[in-house]
Amino acid sequence: MTLEQLRIFIAVAEREHLTQAAEALNLTPSAVSSAIRVLEERYGIALFHRTGRRIELTQTGEAFLPEAKATLARAASADLFLTEIGGLKRGTLTLAASQTVAGSWLPPRLMRFKAAYPAIDVRLEASNTEHVAEAVLDGQAELGFVEGAVDHPALAERIVARDRVMIVAPPGHPLAGQPADAKTLASARWVLREPGSGTRSALTATLAAHGVKEDALDVMLSLPSNEAVRSAVLTGNALTAVSFAVVADDIAAGRLSPVGFDLPERAFRLLRHKERYRSKAALAFEALLA
Repeated sequence: MTLEQLRIFIAVAEREHLTQAAEALNLTPSAVSSAIRVLEERYGIALFHRTGRRIELTQTGEAFLPEAKATLARAASADLFLTEIGGLKRGTLTLAASQTVAGSWLPPRLMRFKAAYPAIDVRLEASNTEHVAEAVLDGQAELGFVEGAVDHPALAERIVARDRVMIVAPPGHPLAGQPADAKTLASARWVLREPGSGTRSALTATLAAHGVKEDALDVMLSLPSNEAVRSAVLTGNALTAVSFAVVADDIAAGRLSPVGFDLPERAFRLLRHKERYRSKAALAFEALLA
């Protein structure tokens, strides 16, 4: 059964006249008659009584007419749905982002996107860099945003922003506002993000380049979010490494002080699967970031 057959059946049923239905559909009477005959023969039923030049619905035809109309209406609704998604009048954009990106860099850009496309439902999951990459690989997120390096052949990436990671200490800490070398930092106590986070990787990679391995650090707490790390350091006597955006207000207010050890600038990266279909919503969001 095709939608065209349903359309022809409804036209004939409403007019009870083949020629009038054919004219309304811009078809020949023979084409209309053939479509009805094929439908009846396929299911072994009679949809119309044919008495001389008259045609009227059988009991089966009368029972089928509401179903045929409902099916055609659902097809029209499905067509409208896809048309609206294609025109960004509805749809969903699924994103995954590392804590740092989700907490500071991404929100104003999401607001710009929603202002431009208010009918698009945006869903964001915040996690660490490793989990964000997994979400994009598994198709749970269409786009991912991370601050750590990701090396996977199925993922395409591009840099969308730059960030600076810094070491900070609470007032009264011996290293608050002071320069430090890798050996000194190795002897300090730390509160850090969990293993797998881009922020932690930025610190440990730099220290490793100076001969200090990660397992040599005295990490008293590993916490799952930037805010948890920030709160712990504000109330304790430990160092941490965080994005400048996370602690800028604390530094300005004197609640935290930078430690003089340079960490390299890092990039915020957009991740997408190389082979998965890219929705128009995703393309529009990527264009907004250009």
